[in-house]
Order: sequence, then C-alpha cells, then structure tokens
Amino acid sequence: MNVTTENIENQQVVLTIEEDAAELDKALKRAVKRISNQVSIPGFRKGKAPRKIVERHVGKDALMEEAFGLLAPKAFDNALEQEKIVPVSRPKTEVVTLEEGKNVVFKVTVTPEPEVKLGQYKGLEIEKDKAEVSDEDVDKQVENLRNRQAKMVDAPEGAEVKNGDFTTLDFKGFVDGEAFDGGEGKDYPLQIGSNSFIPGFEDQLVGAKIGEEREVKVTFPEEYHAEDLAGKDAVFKCTIRSIKNRELPELDDEFAKKASTFQTLDELKKDIREKLQLNREREVENKYRADAIDAATDNAEVDIPPVMVDDRVTAMLQQMAMRLEQQGMNFEQYLKYAGTDVAKLREQYRETAQKNVKTDLVLDAVAKAENIKVEDQDLNAEVAVMAAAYGAKPEEVAKIIKEQGRIGDLASTVLHRKSAQFIIDNLAGANVQADEEKSE
Repeated sequence: MNVTTENIENQQVVLTIEEDAAELDKALKRAVKRISNQVSIPGFRKGKAPRKIVERHVGKDALMEEAFGLLAPKAFDNALEQEKIVPVSRPKTEVVTLEEGKNVVFKVTVTPEPEVKLGQYKGLEIEKDKAEVSDEDVDKQVENLRNRQAKMVDAPEGAEVKNGDFTTLDFKGFVDGEAFDGGEGKDYPLQIGSNSFIPGFEDQLVGAKIGEEREVKVTFPEEYHAEDLAGKDAVFKCTIRSIKNRELPELDDEFAKKASTFQTLDELKKDIREKLQLNREREVENKYRADAIDAATDNAEVDIPPVMVDDRVTAMLQQMAMRLEQQGMNFEQYLKYAGTDVAKLREQYRETAQKNVKTDLVLDAVAKAENIKVEDQDLNAEVAVMAAAYGAKPEEVAKIIKEQGRIGDLASTVLHRKSAQFIIDNLAGANVQADEEKSE
C-alpha cells in the first residue's frame, strides 16, 4: 500500500491511498460471498451462487462498490497508522481508480487532531480564595426564610400602589388604536417592581388605588419575542382590582420554631452559617481547580481546526435541546420565545466551545506527556458512580454504555479527569498543603 498526503485549507489533509490489485481481487471474492448470502438467486442456495451469476443479478458496479466497501476501511486505518494521524472529523472519500486488475486508488479528506505545544502545567501558582461567610450572608438567608413565612394581607382602604406591593389588575393593550392578541388579562397577579412586564409598565401603576383606571404607555423592546409587536408603541388600559402587602414575622425564637426544626433564632443562624460555610468551601475549591486547569490551558499553544469547534457547538445545542424537552419545551419553542435563531445561538456558544475544545486537547496532551492511562478499575468506578446516581445496577449501566458505543466517550471523560487531577496535585505548594491537612 502506498500513501501520500497533501495539506489543504481549514487544517485538512488529503490522503491518497493506493492499494494493490491483489487486495481488490480478495475483496471481490468476499463481496460475492456476502451478496450471495444476502440476496435470493433462483436456482442457488444462499452463499453458493458463482461470481458470474451474482454479477449478472446485481450488476458489476454494485459488486465493485461492495468490494470497495470491504477494502477501503482497512486500507484507510492502515494509512492513518502509517501517517500517525488521529482524525477529528468524518472522512470524505473519493474513488479515483476502481477497476479489476488495476491498483485501487482513492482519496480521503480528514482533519487531523492538532498538535498541542504544552506550556507550564506543573508547579503552577494559583491563588485560592478564602472561604469566608459574613454576618450579612447569614442575615440574607434568614431574610429569605422570613419572606417565605410572610403573610399576604389586604392593604388599608384607600391605599395607593407602591413599589413591592402585590396587585391584581385587568388590562387591555392597543397598538395604533387596535387591540392585539395576547394583550388582555383579567385579575392578573403582578408584583410592582418585579420587572416581569414591559419596561416602564409597572412604574406607571405606582400611586393608583383599587378601582382606579390608568392608561399605561410603553414601547415594546426591539428584541421582543413577538415580531409583530417588537419596537412598537402601545397603550394599556389598566384597572387595579386588589392591593396586598407582605407582612413579615418578627425575628425571634417563635419564628425559628415555625421556619425550622430549631428552638431558638441563634440555633437557626448557627446552622445556616455552617451550611453556608460548607457551600462556600466547595465553591472556592471548585474555582481553585478550574483556575488551575484554565492556567494550564492558557499556557499551551494549539491551532484548533474549525470543525472541532463546530462539532462541539452542535453537541452543546443537542444537550440544550434535551434539557428543554425534559422541562416540557421543544427547541423551536425556545428559539421563538428567546427571539433568536440557530445561527445566532451557535455564534453565542462558539467562544465557550473553543475554550472547551482547547481544554480537552491540553488534558489529552498532559496525559500523553505524563503517561496517564485509563485502567479497567477507573472505568468500573465511573460506571458505579453513574449507576448510583440513577439508582441502577452497575452491570446494567455498563451494558447500556456498551450498546450505545459510548465506551470511548467514558474513557475520554475519565482520562481528562485524571489529567486535571495531575495538574491539581502538582500545583505549587500542593504537597505542603497536603502534608498540613494530614497533620490536622
């Protein structure tokens, strides 16, 4: 087999592969056998029809195509191994010569995995934030609990709407003097100041009393999800039907008993502080690890092929579509609601995809440089964690992964995690910190 390579645009490579005519002859014999096993030919048992009969039945072109399909994959794999190319895109194949008695020649266009020039990834100096919880943090959580325990009470007679009030109102919207679809509501609940309506709408209701009618003049945002209303001026005729205020409970031991399992306010605050501390420590540690990986990635040099970024964006959008379906919304509905389209969304995701691809390439390069391997026990441990998360048996999860052909993806995930841990374990001062933790 002879292989030549040619670099073309977008970091692609064209492999011209020439295979001996003898290999085509072998492939033709296998093709005859396979077709005769799959096709019913009158007068012959399956697998027993001679080549001339098979060729007459399906045509020579079909027979040659079948033979090429048997020969090309192995030849392509051998060519990749010979040229030390790891493709990151689907191959595009073009047949140049496919004639019996002649060498087979075909071209395959692929995008090779780019070479990564690692910078510093060991001994990195990463500043770790302090996991501090302030009195204000605790008070904020207490206030959230207090708001959840609040009672809604009717405003005094003659009260005017003020910021923060909970109202119900009737409204009807008009554009150019004509009512429009979706612009009418009855006894609609609205908290003033929540900014859940068009900008400027809620502010114009401040000062209104129950039963009072008001005209609210607004302009729909240019990016409004309903294109027929975007950027247009509108008038809403509104009537306030009710005004309610939130009545907060006193901050005392009785509040603590009602809002939690604790008997005193001090006990409640102590528990909140401890939980906030655990969460803050987890956040700080996650940021510390992410900063380390980002630093190793930034220090590396790699020219990322566009197809890798495009494929990653596609994968991200597919994951987004799956999440939306789980929430009862399809992708098209989301695009309409968000006032965007696939092209704009792809562009929004491109920068994140570029960074994620580079990070993965760097982690792969670190694994290669440090001879980090994924062992069977690593995969088994990962499967066990996945099984526990879904309440399933590890063997059931392993079977599904194998059937879906995702073992490679699983191994890649584990490898990246091990490479990331290597970077973390080799941070400047990491050994000193580990020794201090052991001594504690």
